[in-house]
Amino acid sequence: MRLTRQTNYAMRILMYCAANEGRLSRIPEIAQAYSVSELFLFKILQPLVENGLIQTVRGRNGGVRLGRPADQINLFDVVRVTEENFAMAECFENDAADCPLIDSCGLNQALREALNAFFAVLQRYTIEDLVKSRDNMRSLLGLETLAAANPAVELPN
Repeated sequence: MRLTRQTNYAMRILMYCAANEGRLSRIPEIAQAYSVSELFLFKILQPLVENGLIQTVRGRNGGVRLGRPADQINLFDVVRVTEENFAMAECFENDAADCPLIDSCGLNQALREALNAFFAVLQRYTIEDLVKSRDNMRSLLGLETLAAANPAVELPN
């Protein structure tokens, strides 16, 4: 299975917000950190906000932050809201009824089992796991420099 670019950057947005804990993150800053367009990130934000993974704060000093603690957002949560299709083969598609083996195919069962194992692994890892495992993540993302240069981006109470 191959995850889409949208899912990849959705996870990266969440990682950025987790690494920037206690402060609001801004889309232009995230886009710059990952060398991706702001427009692309804004498109990705919608399902994350709708599903409570990200919160937005409006206004001049607004931005985004995690919708719940990083240790309560697992990777499967992200994949579930950003991926449209989990079909690993044609027989997973809705219109596969023309296959005579659909109800008794060993391949179908093996692929379904593999997909469930993939999901189980994603459920074991959280956004916090991805961030805490890298001591230098804040500096790699430019968050230490950003915090020193712009202390006015603190989270509102």
